[in-house]
Amino acid sequence: MKLALFDLDNTLLAGDSDFQWAQFLIEQNVLDQKLYEARNIEFYEQYKAGTLDIHEFLDFQLKPLSRHSREQLNQWRSDFVKQKIAPLVAPGARELIARHQAEKDVCIIITATNSFVTAPIARMLGIDHLIATEPEQENGEFTGRVTGIPSFQEGKITRLEQWLDAHNLTWLSSCKLVLQ
Repeated sequence: MKLALFDLDNTLLAGDSDFQWAQFLIEQNVLDQKLYEARNIEFYEQYKAGTLDIHEFLDFQLKPLSRHSREQLNQWRSDFVKQKIAPLVAPGARELIARHQAEKDVCIIITATNSFVTAPIARMLGIDHLIATEPEQENGEFTGRVTGIPSFQEGKITRLEQWLDAHNLTWLSSCKLVLQ
């Protein structure tokens, strides 16, 4: 079996879904522009520079989820994917995914962006497996905190190893890895 691992932001997408999500919420007047836009840009620049404190960022990014009902969040997310994400699918991304699927490779998106934002993106791209940062939930509503290890830097390796274990796979005996 071959695993085809895809990063999401600035690879399958010609942009960053985390950054775009916050900007979308600002445009919808869900988040105050003065309070959030400069901070969102600052975190994005830290990410690009490799200096991002993931826990500080997740506190910023996940708190707004806890302030709104899941129903409302789902509606915003649906609009977000249609308006902001669909146009960002990188040229050739769908063809690359289709090629791996035709070869019967197991395609996985592995991303630091939270699963609330990225699950519908994975579905839109036809990828069944997603390893993403998990927002904590209580009774179906978000708490504003992260659960488990964020899928960021070395956390991506840990989360991939957990995925392999959950699927009764190992690096050596079951898989060839194709990074895209």
